[in-house]
Amino acid sequence: MKLATLPKRHTLWVGFVAVLVPLLVLLALQYRWLARLDETSATVHKAVLNNLLESISQNVDYYYRDSAQRVLDLPASVFTENQLDEAAHLFKKKGVEGANRLFVQSFLNDDEPQYFHSSCATFEPAKWSPELRAVHVAISPWKLLAHKGAVLERVRVMVEEKDPGYRILLYPVTDDSSRLVGLAGMVIDEAHFKNTVLPMAVKKGLADLGSGNEDEPIVSVQDASGQIVYANGPLRAASGKRPEAEKPFSFVFTDWKVGLVSRHTTPAVVARRSFLVNIGLSAALASVLLGGLLLALRTASREMKLSQMKNEFVSNVSHELRTPLASIRVFAEFLRLGRFDGPEKAREYGDYIETESRRLTQLINNILDFASIDSGRKTYQFVRCDVREVVCETLKTFEIRLRQDGFNVIVEGAETHLPPARIDAGAIAQSLSNLLDNAVKYSNGKRDITVSLRRDGGFIVISVRDQGVGIARDEQRKIFDRFHRVSTGLVHDVKGSGLGLSIVRHIVEAHRGKVTVESRPGEGSTFSLHLPIDSPEAGLPAAAPFAASAETRERPFEA
Repeated sequence: MKLATLPKRHTLWVGFVAVLVPLLVLLALQYRWLARLDETSATVHKAVLNNLLESISQNVDYYYRDSAQRVLDLPASVFTENQLDEAAHLFKKKGVEGANRLFVQSFLNDDEPQYFHSSCATFEPAKWSPELRAVHVAISPWKLLAHKGAVLERVRVMVEEKDPGYRILLYPVTDDSSRLVGLAGMVIDEAHFKNTVLPMAVKKGLADLGSGNEDEPIVSVQDASGQIVYANGPLRAASGKRPEAEKPFSFVFTDWKVGLVSRHTTPAVVARRSFLVNIGLSAALASVLLGGLLLALRTASREMKLSQMKNEFVSNVSHELRTPLASIRVFAEFLRLGRFDGPEKAREYGDYIETESRRLTQLINNILDFASIDSGRKTYQFVRCDVREVVCETLKTFEIRLRQDGFNVIVEGAETHLPPARIDAGAIAQSLSNLLDNAVKYSNGKRDITVSLRRDGGFIVISVRDQGVGIARDEQRKIFDRFHRVSTGLVHDVKGSGLGLSIVRHIVEAHRGKVTVESRPGEGSTFSLHLPIDSPEAGLPAAAPFAASAETRERPFEA
């Protein structure tokens, strides 16, 4: 029966491929031709728009650079000979446009900046205001440079926009030895920019583009809040369409953007419509076959992946189960054969059996909890608890195993008073047990584990720090995914089910907390559980962290 089925399947696949391959080839060739046409049209149109944006931006830059260079370029003698009144005369002579206020600052003395209004011929006193504060902020770095005796090899116009309400152009003045002696500046008039500079820059850019009035795009300028402050066409048309291209100004008003919207259907849109119509007809013919093929490939891929994960999971869990079972069997056989000296040795064997049983129970609980979490049936019983007691009780259950493997556990903050939290004590104990189990597994021969308790704002933080193999940065986010196993390094050599950290994250997030990890390969890892405080004190500032003394020693596990 099977032998007869194989040729039929083979023939079916051959026929399917014979139909599918030519169809795919024709579809690919047509797509390639149409896509190239569409891409070429879109690229040309995009290049035209970008060139127009660049032209407008350069027009604005040139206007302010040229204006600032012409007005603010003062001779060094104005500052070296303390002739600041001469600066006022020069400003008036040169003529000023687009500035609310001009000012000069001499760095050869500690005088305040001298302010000059464009309608006056002399400097005038100015009352303290947000504008003057912006000027002082702009001047401060230059004062520091001047006091350090800075030498400027190149002098150019600078812009200061820390306060968007008062944009300032600055021009440093140097003497013959290139030493900074003064600073001249102007506060830009925003209204002049909107009403004069922008229309001029847009008009000149469109003239360079060479388009007619009916074909020219709508140019709009948005301020930092996204409001349109200028448009060369109807505001409704400018705001109703998403810009086809936009660019921030590069020199001044850098938090403003200039955008372009075509008035009519663009060549790129026409080409795209034609492309979609033609390719849609061909795609409809192949969609059913391709869909079936993709679905089959997806199903096969999922089955292979699930099979691989199942095999790895069974292998790792079998290894995890075998270790405690072997220990239980050995010590039970010792007890059965009477190979012990006195009741103390029998009690010690019993302790080992109980510890390995707890370890086995923890592994089984992880598997059962994962099944409950995966099916959405996992529930928690939240009770107001002392987290410190939960931590100490959990450490007690690990005491024998840790002592058996030669581990030293240092507990920090066990004596610090911590407010209560509303938690599921068993779930938190399970999370801490999983972290301790990982610290033992990945110790890499290092036998010190630190468990710390502290308060951080509205959270109680339980941290487990080891000195083991560590985790690479690109793996640290993935380790909390179910079944994930680090693929390289010493971490991969340690057997595990891949469920522990996934369960930890689910438990902590169910408590409205979070779990974090800090690790470097070869230096160990620190896992921290952040649990919210259930107390009126939760809204208060974080208490000072518990400072462990330099002589911190291993504390007993009792509360």
